[in-house]
Amino acid sequence: MKILCFSVLLAFASLAWAAPQIQVVGLFPGAAVLNVDGQRKLVKVGQTGPGGVQVVSANARGAVLRVDGVERNYSLSRDYSQGMAAPQKRSLSIAKGESGHYWVAGSVNGHPIQFLVDTGATSVALTGAQADRLGIDYRATGREIRVSTANGVARGWRINLDSVKVGTIEVRGVEGTVMDVGTGGEALLGMSFLGRVGWKVDQDVLVLESKH
Repeated sequence: MKILCFSVLLAFASLAWAAPQIQVVGLFPGAAVLNVDGQRKLVKVGQTGPGGVQVVSANARGAVLRVDGVERNYSLSRDYSQGMAAPQKRSLSIAKGESGHYWVAGSVNGHPIQFLVDTGATSVALTGAQADRLGIDYRATGREIRVSTANGVARGWRINLDSVKVGTIEVRGVEGTVMDVGTGGEALLGMSFLGRVGWKVDQDVLVLESKH
């Protein structure tokens, strides 16, 4: 009898151990980025991803996944791995826009701003109008420099930003540049931020990951 009970316990332990570790690390209308046992993939509604996990529905608030015939609601960046602890590193998945660029909502010094991700920019770059709106007195605190742009050499100011944040990923003490280009131009999320986080492009999805 004891041997039989022990065998049953072992069987249950084996089933629990075999349960897939599933995370939803990105949410978009009609698609979700799944991380199943460490394998990450963008899966559209109706399609099947790693481990046979099917996306039933998805929007910005959450996704419904079918796992082994059972449908469950999943929210962003939650770990449903049967008691396994969620990773300490924070990640953010950004889908490519229709223009072929990656746009992401973020903040500078706690103030919201929309970024264009630009790996060719050496620093986080703002226009003078954007810096004024964020309350950055760049003329008083910054160092005037000359910056080469597509339209020639422009005046700029090298500054230090207390905080730059996108999603849950925050980097403090980030080098920034304010460009004297009037009211036009985008805020660029450049390498002074990207160089301090992990990033990669996977199936037209840009994945950012904190290093701590």
